[in-house]
Amino acid sequence: MRRSVRLGAFVVAAGAFALQPALAQKHYDPGVSDTSIKIGQTAPLSGPFSVSGNVAKAQITFFKMINDQGGVNGRKIDFIVYDDGYNPARTVEQTRKLVEQDKIFIDFGSTGTPTNLAIRKYLNQNKIPQLFLVSGAPQFNDPKNFPWSIPGAGNYVTEGRIDAQYILKNKPDAKIAVLYQNGDLGGSFLKGLRQQLGDKADKMIVSAISFEPTDPTVDSQVISLAQTHATVFMDYALPKIVAQALRKAVDLGWKPLHIVPAIAAIPEAAFKPAGVENAIGTISLTALKDPTDKVQWGNSPDFKAFTAWMEKYNTSSPDPGSVLNSVAFGSASLLIDVLKGCGDNLTRENVIKVAGQLDVAVPMFLPGIRFHITPDNYDAFRQAQIARFDGKKMVPIGQLISVE
Repeated sequence: MRRSVRLGAFVVAAGAFALQPALAQKHYDPGVSDTSIKIGQTAPLSGPFSVSGNVAKAQITFFKMINDQGGVNGRKIDFIVYDDGYNPARTVEQTRKLVEQDKIFIDFGSTGTPTNLAIRKYLNQNKIPQLFLVSGAPQFNDPKNFPWSIPGAGNYVTEGRIDAQYILKNKPDAKIAVLYQNGDLGGSFLKGLRQQLGDKADKMIVSAISFEPTDPTVDSQVISLAQTHATVFMDYALPKIVAQALRKAVDLGWKPLHIVPAIAAIPEAAFKPAGVENAIGTISLTALKDPTDKVQWGNSPDFKAFTAWMEKYNTSSPDPGSVLNSVAFGSASLLIDVLKGCGDNLTRENVIKVAGQLDVAVPMFLPGIRFHITPDNYDAFRQAQIARFDGKKMVPIGQLISVE
């Protein structure tokens, strides 16, 4: 499936940052001309994680806005999106098509840990930027071996550490039961949790049980975890499994504090299928401004720009109040800033040079949260805020929590 739009211009980021001025002489790599920049992406427009495909759909409209505004230094964005169904084999096939047939300049914002891992070596061997890929797996912070792959999401180990900080402060006597997806995704969250709990980990974590991504249900795992009578349930899974675990816990009469990762705290995907009444009080992390909270954010420049885009361009969003729209707006704005910073030196090497030294505030991210990377450290986000589901949306509570 291909969706292609042309666009350009610049949406002002929240928080100014100085990038290198345009060079007088033009330098182009494949995918760039005087009039266009070709960007590629694979996304789960179908399949088990299709809700995340709404980010790609929203970005298509963002780039349409940019093009209508004149493009990036006069160049329109040709944005090509292919559906990979969250299937690594299809991701490889579609990425090769983007590179070898469509001749893209960079791969931007492709979704998923297994999918991005499947194409990382190929893109690095061909020296094609895999820019702001959507995964928090810690192995993507590897500029020494994979300098062309820069993640655009918070590190899962960092998120596990923030979860532990919250528990230690608010439930220091907690008995913790952990359900986690076997492999890099769940294992990274669990690693961070144990790391921050330190010498208290073995006492506080009373049970940790894994599941396979292919398991049809996690009922048996939840039954076992409920038998521990744990007071905190860490549910390190994607939205579909979170919904199953919520329903089963309710069926069993088990009522622990339920904590889920940010990638699963999507009400339309995780909480509504479980019954919103069953999910009220669920805790997660957020780094994003609530797109419906005009009282708190309505006067900020980034929120005004976001609202104008939603009302004129992203009118077909299936859920205008979803933070996935905030994700799309922020990440696409970040890409435009990098391209503008490259000026007329639009080589892939220069893209990585500019992107690899960012320290910026990102539109629609909470104040105090910055995207900060260096050439030897691609772990961009180290702050987040706890959020609680109130039956309609995730509501931030407390102060920003930081880890170093």
